[in-house]
Amino acid sequence: MEKVLSQLVDKLRKAYGDRLVSVVLYGSAAAGDYHSRFSDLNTLCVLSQVTPSELRAAEEVFRWWRGHGNPAPLLVTEQELAASTDCFPIEFHDIRQNHRLLHGKDVVMALEIGRAFYRAQVEHELRAKLLRLRQKAAGLLSDHDLLRRLMADSISTFCVLFRHALVLHGVDAPAAKRQVIQLAGSHFGVDPLPFEQLLGVREERIRPREIEPIPLFESLLAGISKVIDAVDKLGEGAHDSAG
Repeated sequence: MEKVLSQLVDKLRKAYGDRLVSVVLYGSAAAGDYHSRFSDLNTLCVLSQVTPSELRAAEEVFRWWRGHGNPAPLLVTEQELAASTDCFPIEFHDIRQNHRLLHGKDVVMALEIGRAFYRAQVEHELRAKLLRLRQKAAGLLSDHDLLRRLMADSISTFCVLFRHALVLHGVDAPAAKRQVIQLAGSHFGVDPLPFEQLLGVREERIRPREIEPIPLFESLLAGISKVIDAVDKLGEGAHDSAG
């Protein structure tokens, strides 16, 4: 991982020169929860300007980076970054809390995340993902293998959103998914067992056939609903910025 990150920075520096303000690693790799088989290397590339010229300069670098199985770096200007926190409060809260500076100046720590926008997006994402999960499950409840796969594929997203729900409640939640689930159990009354089982399936520690999908699905939905209710009760919040 370190070698390929160093290569990325070198290639970006050659492509952009003085236009390269910052390169930031974020996501699971920056948070210490990186698994080479399941995780991407997510990067933010901050430039002095982003025009078609900068996009052309990135073409070969991005093709090389995607060839290593990673999503293309996010290209933004420093001004765009500061102006976008109300549109993407969850994403920028995550980046601010768990990032690693690879090059240039740290433009992330100064970002201000409005609490009202943050709470609203957490609730929106939780409700949207729950609706989507139910919608998909409605067509395959009789196919237990597909139902297990659906739940295992969704667990990572809900762990992320649970962590944000905990932050909104003043809990210093870690990025590690199992710790998030334990904290959600103690603060929101969520049964951690179905979430831990699904993480075990995702990490290939538990064989899918070892779990009964229908009772687990019922418990999963109940847990998600409890977290949604907890976030909903916060209303718009009284503070100007999130943790």
